[in-house]
Amino acid sequence: MPEPFVSVLIDTYNHERFIEEAVNSVLAQDFPASGREILVVDDGSTDHTPEILKKFEPHIRILRKTNGGQASAFNHGIPECRGEVIASLDGDDWWAPGKLRMVSDTMKSNPSLGMLGHSYDLVQTGRPPEVIVTRQDLNVSLRDAHSAEIFRLHRPYLGTSRLVLRAHVARQCLPVPEALVFEADEYLFTVAAAISGGLISTQTLTHYRIHGGNLSVSGGGSTDGARRKRIILEALSSHLRRVLPPLGVPPDAMKTVLEAVDVEAAHLRLSVDEGWSWEVFRTETALYRMLHADASRRSVVFRWLSMIPALLLPPRYFYGLRRFLSSQTWYSRVRNELVPIPRVTVPVPPPDKPVGSDSNPDR
Repeated sequence: MPEPFVSVLIDTYNHERFIEEAVNSVLAQDFPASGREILVVDDGSTDHTPEILKKFEPHIRILRKTNGGQASAFNHGIPECRGEVIASLDGDDWWAPGKLRMVSDTMKSNPSLGMLGHSYDLVQTGRPPEVIVTRQDLNVSLRDAHSAEIFRLHRPYLGTSRLVLRAHVARQCLPVPEALVFEADEYLFTVAAAISGGLISTQTLTHYRIHGGNLSVSGGGSTDGARRKRIILEALSSHLRRVLPPLGVPPDAMKTVLEAVDVEAAHLRLSVDEGWSWEVFRTETALYRMLHADASRRSVVFRWLSMIPALLLPPRYFYGLRRFLSSQTWYSRVRNELVPIPRVTVPVPPPDKPVGSDSNPDR
């Protein structure tokens, strides 16, 4: 029996409301069954997910394990994949038609390409889908600070349900630290960016579902969840700080990548726990600089004025005030009329490499 080219790796935990749609979105792909395999890592679900999955046998292979989180699911599933390429999918998301065809065509036409991501849309009950699309196809790598800046601004395009890895690259990333019960995908794609680099496509091929159980979205939306996410982000930063230097990532590139993780962790800590006013000012200034380096003078002045309360209020009260204002229609209207939120600054990629080429040939 010939080896499949693509291994589809679905990780799931208590996704009884969503898992059928996820699996069906793979089975419905215009792609030969002989060219792909579907593995589902059931991370110890306690709802009806196991019974729902059994309906799909023998079209899928179920790998059931005790609950351990996203990292343990990757560590369990990746070694079981037989394909040359591994395309991952969360059990609460689903793919658009044409996903596997695009993955196969892109990876076959670029044999040196180690990682692939793409645009996607956010789906939330009661709201129209929000398309998150990159303006152009982009090479990403960690070969220098400029490349790392492009990478850190485009990390969302490499999240689990968008992430495609060459199998040999995925195995070099193992083991994923099992403390990363979520955010394990960020560990994978960051290490992969250091090993081989990758490509982000403008094509919108994943539907990312927002719901109450999303741990990666502010830890699920609760104070305890935010604390948990902060601890995991701090663990992610610590592990990346250890593994990236031996892969040849230069110090300035590593600093650029880790700053994004550290700032998010600090933001979560300050918004739900105690801290110092100067920490809020430093964190918010760093975040603004990362996202809006080309902001207009008016926007910069408004930002500085809006930070005055941060120097006067305890952090939790400052972020509570900010959340209150953001929920007010009148504030959003006045803000957009007077000082629109600036676009996220996207660094221009260097012109010396064609899209899809090996973005890190020396590693």
